[in-house]
Amino acid sequence: MSTDYYVQRNNKNMDTIERLLENDLPTFCYDYFLAIDSQTSTLTRLNYAHDLKIFFYFLSEKRFHGKSIKDFTLEDLNRITSTDIEYFLGFLSHYTYCGKQHNCNDRAKARKLSSVRAMFKYFFNKGFISVDNTAKVATPKIHEKPIIRLDDNEIFNIIDTAESGNGLTRHQLAYHEKNKVRDSAILMLFLGTGIRISELVGLNNDDLNFNDNSFIVTRKGGNKTILYFDDYVASALQRYIEYKDQTIDITGDTNALFISNNQNRITVRAVENLVNKYAKIVSPLKKISPHKLRSTYGTALYKATGDIYIVADVLGHKDVNTTRKHYAAISDDNRRAVAGKVKLKRDDE
Repeated sequence: MSTDYYVQRNNKNMDTIERLLENDLPTFCYDYFLAIDSQTSTLTRLNYAHDLKIFFYFLSEKRFHGKSIKDFTLEDLNRITSTDIEYFLGFLSHYTYCGKQHNCNDRAKARKLSSVRAMFKYFFNKGFISVDNTAKVATPKIHEKPIIRLDDNEIFNIIDTAESGNGLTRHQLAYHEKNKVRDSAILMLFLGTGIRISELVGLNNDDLNFNDNSFIVTRKGGNKTILYFDDYVASALQRYIEYKDQTIDITGDTNALFISNNQNRITVRAVENLVNKYAKIVSPLKKISPHKLRSTYGTALYKATGDIYIVADVLGHKDVNTTRKHYAAISDDNRRAVAGKVKLKRDDE
């Protein structure tokens, strides 16, 4: 298990939460974050803190006309009406914060409303406020976006591009020879197992077992799971590890599996950039991210097995409905498959 990486990430998140509580949120929020500490991950609490920061900024600017956020009291919270919350959702469509323009789509609005509701519910259940008007506000309707993924040829092409460098700019080619073995292994691992980007970044050398082609991932919430990869992924990983051992002088986390050009554990941003670099060459009209590679794997696995529960388990979805929503409705393939299933005439006609 990549303990050091996850401990460091959690510590960084907790430090940021503490700064937000100290500088950007009312004092009574300390009690709320203390109460949810054992029920949520540090990343969830950090997202809550950022969402609530925007909410209280809105209240200060639009509802209480310049009142300092640090001076807010629970009595102020008690005065918030459902209309105020609806005004907040409208405000999120276009607002200025710290000199920058921001725009929230319906999905982002729904998440911020969920964060605000959770806080109001806590104080209402504790009896600190007499009414929870957030419960009276409808959640913005989220329009499901089509799932973007690579088709079979694009899968082959993105791996070939990472190995060959065909299509890269002169500047990109300057780094390609050094990184091609690592980049190929990363793409193969994404497309061959469907792991999350945070899970990939957190992998350590000792998480891999080539005796049975298995590896340990740390899922959301810190749970550990053993997953498996095929011989193609195993070969790509072994080539990378051999190359790394022979050529890279690691100065940071010596147990990290994937290493950056700075000889430290690779970052989420660096992985996003390398996926985007190769994807733009093989599929310029699709905005392919590491999560889209995960979608590609999930779709292929469902097509191969037809078992939504296996797909949910391998992808680490706690709720199979999440999996069903994304992968069970492989629309075009399903529509083609059922064409002609209903007979309109007798066989002898």
